[in-house]
Amino acid sequence: MITVVHTGPLDVNTCIVELGGSSVFIVDPANSSFSGDENKLVQYLNGRKLDVVAIVLTHGHFDHVAGISVLKKAFPSAKILIHSKDAKYIGKDSKIAQGELLSCGGFSEFLPYVLSLAEADDFMEDGKNLSDYVKCSGLEDWVIYNTPGHTKGSVCLYNEKQKILISGDTVFYHSCGRTDFPDGSDEEMKESLAFLKEKIPGETLVYPGHGYAGFEYSKNF
Repeated sequence: MITVVHTGPLDVNTCIVELGGSSVFIVDPANSSFSGDENKLVQYLNGRKLDVVAIVLTHGHFDHVAGISVLKKAFPSAKILIHSKDAKYIGKDSKIAQGELLSCGGFSEFLPYVLSLAEADDFMEDGKNLSDYVKCSGLEDWVIYNTPGHTKGSVCLYNEKQKILISGDTVFYHSCGRTDFPDGSDEEMKESLAFLKEKIPGETLVYPGHGYAGFEYSKNF
């Protein structure tokens, strides 16, 4: 089961993915004091007595990572996972990459909220599954696909058994992610979309980083 909680200044679809019992992993926490929802996820999770085993980032853009430090403080054993090609967007040296991105997007006032973010605990690789990084039942069903285009280190998470794709900012409903930001590539996005179209069955439910979530993949074309 996936619960979508909207967080951050750009209304990110933060996914809370249940693994059985009290264990969950979180995808793209964007909560911050800037948007007035810094504690929204922690309150939700604590209220339901849920335990976070992993914080998974589909890419490193500011609007998808702002909440990782708050979650890591509340759930210290949770592993922060990101693709190595987007690692520059978090951790102590994030100022340069996030500053460039925010400047391009005309949102430089958000920079203080993504400085000194928590460091990654490990780096996801294409074709592996989440259980390669965190030992928890249920994570073995989630496969990682590196889908560059929006960023070099963008990833999608696919669960074949449950027929679910968590697509970050690669696939939206009847659209795809922007390629005009730093590290974006129109050509790589076309290749990633072609790969997913071949790989993902049409009845798969898609949960993107923004907008309408839970649509059938076949309805996207």
